[in-house]
Amino acid sequence: MSNITDRGLILACSAIGAGLAMIPGIGPGVGQGIAAGLGANAVGRNPGAKGDIMSTMLLGQAVAETTGLYGFATAIILMFANPLIGKL
Repeated sequence: MSNITDRGLILACSAIGAGLAMIPGIGPGVGQGIAAGLGANAVGRNPGAKGDIMSTMLLGQAVAETTGLYGFATAIILMFANPLIGKL
């Protein structure tokens, strides 16, 4: 245990944190798949409302994607910018 440096510990914890930060990417992927399937189903039932259905579906998917993007941005910051190293 004495061979672990402060820098090594911070880098290891940053890598673990980056991996955990990518977990929110699962939710938007599943949600967008469900939304696309239901949107296609709705267009199949009512082709006249295709424009309204598509615009509502795309807006909802864009809002859902922000969760995944925030997690991705956090992971990138932890892996490459690593703000905790400057605290040593």
